[in-house]
Amino acid sequence: MGMILKKKLEDGSILGIWEITEDINILLDQVKLSDTEFDRYNRFLSHARKLEFLSVRALLGKMLNPDVKIVYNGNRKPYLDDGSYNISITHSKSLTSILLNKTKRVGIDLEYMSHRIRKIAHKFINDNESINKNDLTEKYHLYIHWCAKEALYKVCDKKDINFRLNLFIKPFPVNNKGVIKGNVNSEMINEEFDLNYFKYDNYIIVYTSKD
Repeated sequence: MGMILKKKLEDGSILGIWEITEDINILLDQVKLSDTEFDRYNRFLSHARKLEFLSVRALLGKMLNPDVKIVYNGNRKPYLDDGSYNISITHSKSLTSILLNKTKRVGIDLEYMSHRIRKIAHKFINDNESINKNDLTEKYHLYIHWCAKEALYKVCDKKDINFRLNLFIKPFPVNNKGVIKGNVNSEMINEEFDLNYFKYDNYIIVYTSKD
């Protein structure tokens, strides 16, 4: 299917979403891989991982241009080789998403919702956070928290952040989309962020940006 969304946001960010329905050879034809990228691609054993890798670069090519390359810092945080935008990347199942901003730090996460989130909730929900226990909304509420904390982790680019101890999502009503507030409190960082979330099919997408 390819790029299903390219949207300019109020803060100047660009949000793109790609739905992977293509054969791997079709995706290969849509990207211009450098020798380094091609070597990395060939090292992936998983077919799904290869599709993710290619879809990210195909989406970036549509959002900017095919010649821009993604490189990584020591924390494995992505950035663009020409420095034109800050970038955050996420993928789950058949969706890939990229968030770009010229000046602001960015973080984005998307997840396909499943019931397994309840089994790991104790690892990222702290005692001060409020979760709706209604069977119809609990899973959705948990995934918004999880994606929000992933987005915060990415925007901060710090390895020492613990999802349960250092990240806090303030209580919010559950809707199909909205803006929530999250805090990062660690020895290195003490900041509050606005996070936008929305639902697409069975996916949750959360993103944020900060000067």
